[in-house]
Amino acid sequence: MLSDEQIVELQTRIAFQEDSLTALNDVITRQQSQIDALERELRLHREKLIDMMDQLTERGAATVTTDERPPHY
Repeated sequence: MLSDEQIVELQTRIAFQEDSLTALNDVITRQQSQIDALERELRLHREKLIDMMDQLTERGAATVTTDERPPHY
């Protein structure tokens, strides 16, 4: 049989674990919100970049490749 002291110790540990889980859940929730916002922002920037590249192509500008070195090389 558990003594009163052991029961109090177990209850204290459980309370601490519940607090820790709540705090971790709050962190995860906040981080997921930040990730979602960053993904939306990245999608927006990607769409803007694609639009800009399309506009350059429509204007007859030379297509820029990633292998092309800048003129100062």
